[in-house]
Amino acid sequence: MINRQNIRNFSIIAHIDHGKSTLADRMLEITHTIEKRKMMAQVLDSMELERERGITIKMQPVRMEYSYNGEPYVLNLIDTPGHIDFSYEVSRALKAVEGSILLVDSTQGVQAQTLTTLEMARSTGLTIIPVISKIDSPIARPKEVKEEVAQLLGCSIDDVYEVSGKTGEGVDAVLRAVIDKIKPPEAGETVEEFVAQKSSEGEESPRALVFDFQYSNHRGVIVYVRMFNGEIRKNDTLLFSAANEKFIVLEVGIFHPDQIPRDSLQAGEIGYIVTGIKQPGIASVGDTVTSAKRPSPALPGYMNPAPVVWASVYPESQDDFNLLRQALSRLKLTDASLSYEEETSGTLGRGYRCGFLGMLHLEILTERLHREFNLDLIIATPSITYEVEYLNGEKKIIYSPALFPDYGSYKQVQEPWVKAKIITPPAYVGNIITLLYEHEGEVGASEIFGENRNSIEVDMPLRELMRGFFDKLKSASSGYASLSYKITGMRVADVARLDVVVADEPVIAFTRVVSKKRVQEEAESAVEKLYNVLPRQLFVVKIQGQALGRILSSRTLSALRKDVTGYLYGGDITRKMKLLEKQKRGKKKMKARGKVNIPHEVFLKMMKQ
Repeated sequence: MINRQNIRNFSIIAHIDHGKSTLADRMLEITHTIEKRKMMAQVLDSMELERERGITIKMQPVRMEYSYNGEPYVLNLIDTPGHIDFSYEVSRALKAVEGSILLVDSTQGVQAQTLTTLEMARSTGLTIIPVISKIDSPIARPKEVKEEVAQLLGCSIDDVYEVSGKTGEGVDAVLRAVIDKIKPPEAGETVEEFVAQKSSEGEESPRALVFDFQYSNHRGVIVYVRMFNGEIRKNDTLLFSAANEKFIVLEVGIFHPDQIPRDSLQAGEIGYIVTGIKQPGIASVGDTVTSAKRPSPALPGYMNPAPVVWASVYPESQDDFNLLRQALSRLKLTDASLSYEEETSGTLGRGYRCGFLGMLHLEILTERLHREFNLDLIIATPSITYEVEYLNGEKKIIYSPALFPDYGSYKQVQEPWVKAKIITPPAYVGNIITLLYEHEGEVGASEIFGENRNSIEVDMPLRELMRGFFDKLKSASSGYASLSYKITGMRVADVARLDVVVADEPVIAFTRVVSKKRVQEEAESAVEKLYNVLPRQLFVVKIQGQALGRILSSRTLSALRKDVTGYLYGGDITRKMKLLEKQKRGKKKMKARGKVNIPHEVFLKMMKQ
């Protein structure tokens, strides 16, 4: 049995690309958790997409054993993502640990996302261990960056550790600091009002927090848990507190980093439980697993994340609709921040309106649907939610651009705004201010942040943040600026619905909500793009951009014409004229009754920015 005093649970938090996964690799090497012959870069990033892009998408727990001062210790590490779109993953990981390593790249210094993740860790009451990485880099600035971190945390510069994830320098010292500074887990420490439920034999009732999932076709839902009380063994009958669903434990184990079965999980440990449940929707993150015979009070769970970006997802073939439904329910088990509900489009058939935490989240999830489930999809233009007040005083939340009301039928529209923090070298402030003006940003406080960098606070519409702002910010700052943001509330929006009309029929998939200031430019751009990608039909097709109750842009796609006079030779010209007139009448009839067939590849090309 493990002494609870010798367990340490911690995570690594940082801005994207500051070396979290590389530091975790060195920790696994030093603690001999993985044999050298099996070692590879980003060993905890098991997903193909993570390795391909070099970013962490899913949190990943791992158990390490380390000897310090002659005593064995168990170190449970949860590696977390760095991108702001996956901050919900980070928040769940932080609830399962007592401390965190705050990692800052010594070549870049404190970034905007560093501040966001630090605020999360502090609000959870974690012990913070400051570490700077990449000290072996020729462009590292360890002294300046240590001063930045010390100033940020209000600690001494000597309390900031230096490591190199590449060479392993300083990693041992960080592991010893984890043992010295992070407190061991205590039973029920997160619930002050909890009084342990004990049986007549004095045995403590088990209680564990579910912080993540995995789904297996053979073993059903596998829940990742942090044990707070008692002990869980194979064949125990347990209960999901929120779902009020009983199940028998098929297996318990730890992450090493593969799943290794064990006899039991004890208070303070992090591990997994195989439930055997195969129905979706029963298990959920934030739920409490406890004994079915003598249940304990539930632990405080997690707030449900509010989606900020909505997009309609349709299968290219309607035969794949059931597969899409199954795929989304499976992804929901591994990504609790995904939300979806069924919708129907007259043009695209049946599909789902999905909610995401950002554009990268949308991109990653749709790529996973394609790769893991072999689905070919059409993704309708991403949108945000609007609150519309109609002329009769009724208010409605609008999730889809296609449902946005006609011009003149509403009193006012409100949209979500964000408060963003941008950290950049002073040389790029001018470029960024210009960019913010183009994206309707309101610049707030600006201050010098650390050595040779400025911090700018900005209020801007979420709609504008989605309009490629992040990529443009990187371009305007030569890649040096960083961005973090949070939703602050709703404000009055000056927007309009833009419809793309093909042969007098609006195409719902191309409908979007845009700023009135840019509606003319967007209408011309959309019409021109469709004109270039839509195949010619057997009749003349008009492509129009409509908004504000009028046509703002129009192009005419000429018809395919068969050479009906090709077989004639010589003779009277009137024979040719009769054939051409007959063809003309046929084209006119087709135009009146014809329907334009828009191939799926056209939808895909139109959706791509």
